[in-house]
Amino acid sequence: MNKQSTVIALLIIFLTVSWGYSWPLMKIGLQYTDPFTFSFLRFFVGASVLLLILLLKKGIVNSFTNIPYKHVVVLGFLQTFTVFGLITYAMLFVDAGKTSIILYTMPIWSSVLAAVFLKETITKKNIIGLGLGLIGLLLIIGADIHQQASLENTIGIALILIASVSWAIANVYFRLKLSGTDSFAVTTFQMLAGALGLGILALILEQGQNMEWTVESVFSIVFTGVIASAVCFSIWYYLLRVVNTITASISTLLVPVFGVLFGYLLLQEVLSTFMIFGAIFILTGIFISQTTFRKH
Repeated sequence: MNKQSTVIALLIIFLTVSWGYSWPLMKIGLQYTDPFTFSFLRFFVGASVLLLILLLKKGIVNSFTNIPYKHVVVLGFLQTFTVFGLITYAMLFVDAGKTSIILYTMPIWSSVLAAVFLKETITKKNIIGLGLGLIGLLLIIGADIHQQASLENTIGIALILIASVSWAIANVYFRLKLSGTDSFAVTTFQMLAGALGLGILALILEQGQNMEWTVESVFSIVFTGVIASAVCFSIWYYLLRVVNTITASISTLLVPVFGVLFGYLLLQEVLSTFMIFGAIFILTGIFISQTTFRKH
């Protein structure tokens, strides 16, 4: 293994562990903060760090020039505002590990959308992979609804699925409209745009009424904002430049594995048989879908 391959492997490990660890931290943060307020603080902190780095790197004038703001705002709405606004609210009713499993069906939806809008080919193996992923979803969702049978839990699962599809749409939108731009600047401003939207939503609906500043709440905001958002999304876009999209997408398969593990260790979340088998089906489906995906 050469030096670059070693660096890439280490970055992937750091990315997946950090994103996996962020799931129970989000759940912990929601014990002290309302969901939209938490999401706003997380991404405002992350965007502020990225903006500071961008200003130091390029200067004030150059940092704000040649940015396709219209597309960046759309990406911020899809990637930050919609995805994390929905999942943070859904986590009030759904376990952190289960949320990560459902959200990371994103590569499956990305495959379908890429076939439609990017004219990429779906083979028979892609269809098999999609079918396995859907079976896994049905196992988790069906068992969850049967065992808990609450309206809040059902709504929470539906919101996570919508967030997963929105993330997939954001991936395709980025490749269509922003693939030739400065990815670091795009990450910075899309995160800032999404954070401002979440801030407006938090101000209207929550007004900071349930904000409690503790060591746990501050740590969860700082880690998910600086490490899981600013650092990890910068690594993600770097990986998309140095390795192909398929390889980068496959690396996200480890995130729900770590999410479930840390949820079990930190929050004592239950690992049901249906959840384990559902996760196996989903991960297998995503792996098949991604490793066989190719262009004309």
